[in-house]
Amino acid sequence: MTALLDRRSVLAAIGLALGGCAAPRGIPGAGFYPIAYPESASAYGPILDHGHEIPALDLSKIDPALLRQLTASPGPYRPGTIVVNVGERRLYLVRPGGAAIRYAVGVGREEALNFRGSAVIGRKAEWPRWSPTEAMIRRMPIYAHYASGLSGGIDNPLGARALYLYRGNQDTYFRLHGTNEPGTIGEKVSSGCIRLFNHDIIDLYDRVSVGAPVVVLQEAPEPSYPAATSADDSFGLAASESTGSTFQGLRQD
Repeated sequence: MTALLDRRSVLAAIGLALGGCAAPRGIPGAGFYPIAYPESASAYGPILDHGHEIPALDLSKIDPALLRQLTASPGPYRPGTIVVNVGERRLYLVRPGGAAIRYAVGVGREEALNFRGSAVIGRKAEWPRWSPTEAMIRRMPIYAHYASGLSGGIDNPLGARALYLYRGNQDTYFRLHGTNEPGTIGEKVSSGCIRLFNHDIIDLYDRVSVGAPVVVLQEAPEPSYPAATSADDSFGLAASESTGSTFQGLRQD
């Protein structure tokens, strides 16, 4: 029993560390947001995935600007490219016809911790195992408790999926991954990697393949995003265009 309590205490402390515990913080843009489109409830509803239960997001407490949206491409990138704009705290998956799916992300606490430039998806993992790097352990000694790794699961800070960035067949140790702390999305919180809602990383994971190009930009300002104005703009592509299950039943009129 004592060992179980100790493990839970360490996990809780790691969660706080990963979330940036310098100041208390709730859901970004905390407040009451009426659910404008019923489709969002299914896109961010509960998921049973390989025996793991991912809870539904409470959309009444999440700014709609943080939900995935179909938008214009962020630049002249070829379809299939992932573009991470650290300043915007947004990730774009470029689609054909000048469109992109935009996801809100959590980014590194300090610019120096953030990867920049180009890479490719070198590996994909479902419910990935997490192991802190030596540099992370030096910065946060509490990570030493998991130097040998933490198995995938709902308590794992990498969340439901991970996409591993490689350069020249070498792991950069930079990941796009899920999170067990949805309140950190849209914030500067991580040790340098990019985190998404578990629902969003599953959606992104299902849409991209190993070898997909990734571009990480640092220079952009941090704009504010208005609430979406239509179901198509807010919640992504119609079911016929989606490789995942989160957009089933959505319309594109």
